[in-house]
Amino acid sequence: MNHRHSIAIAALLALACYAPFQLSPFHTFQLSMALVYAVALLGMNLLVGQTGQISLGHGAFLAVGAYATAVMLDRWDAPHIATLPVAAGLTFVLGLALGIPALRLRGLYLALVTLAIAIFLVPLLKRFESLTGGSMGLTVPKPEAPEWTGLAEDQWLYFLALGVAVVSFLFVAGVLRSRVGRALNAIRDHETAAEVMGVRPAQYKTLAFAWSAMFAGMAGCVYTWVIAYVSPDSFATGLSITLLAGLVVGGLGSLWGPLLGGFFVMYVPSLAQDVNQAAPGVVFGLLLIAVMYLAPTGLAGLATRSAEWIGSFVRKGKTNAH
Repeated sequence: MNHRHSIAIAALLALACYAPFQLSPFHTFQLSMALVYAVALLGMNLLVGQTGQISLGHGAFLAVGAYATAVMLDRWDAPHIATLPVAAGLTFVLGLALGIPALRLRGLYLALVTLAIAIFLVPLLKRFESLTGGSMGLTVPKPEAPEWTGLAEDQWLYFLALGVAVVSFLFVAGVLRSRVGRALNAIRDHETAAEVMGVRPAQYKTLAFAWSAMFAGMAGCVYTWVIAYVSPDSFATGLSITLLAGLVVGGLGSLWGPLLGGFFVMYVPSLAQDVNQAAPGVVFGLLLIAVMYLAPTGLAGLATRSAEWIGSFVRKGKTNAH
């Protein structure tokens, strides 16, 4: 990471910490949800962007994390902070269990299997009404801000979401710079060549699947903290498809892609609803097509190319001046 990147990240974090004190509670809530989706997309990027596997079932892992948190809070009166490692561990194990048989599948076949998981989860959640609340869902308490913070409820929830997001991004950034990250990229670029070089694709693919599910579970946990309510219909198949669209729009394989994609998932459907309440799906689709036409490598790629163009323009100006 060069000096300029460090300054940009520090400025972004400072802006993120400053934002909730200037925004209304509703806009602070929207920012919190954008961070929740960013964490989910961060894990999805490890699977789709780094190893080239297509998943259409990430909404299901998010739902597992959300419901694990809700059940612990509602049935067992567990502390909020204790629900995060449980949601992460549960979805990691689930991802590991599903990742091993998924090794036999790739491309559209893997996409269909993961889509099937997202499809059957909703009726499954409705069936076990005594545990999940059925179609009515579960209402749970929100985390209370400690008195010493002096923060309002929406601000405290935002900083919790921001903290989980920052730790998640730091973890993934470390992974991508490590030997594991290089192995994942090698598998994505050419699996056979990577295997010849000593990389074991089965091991790394399974690990990527488990990590991907874990981050979705963590996002689901924070989702429950922020919303304080879960229901099966909140995790319908459309959520998984929207998450994949958000990742592609944000930028596959880019560390910044999930963050930009999280904002896309949060704000664009709302914008489509405001533009045309009769057919928000049509507006959403048109916006998606427009973004992909203008930025085929995603918003992160567009930002990188813009920064390079500006830097080149500035250097030329300095050269001409001399």
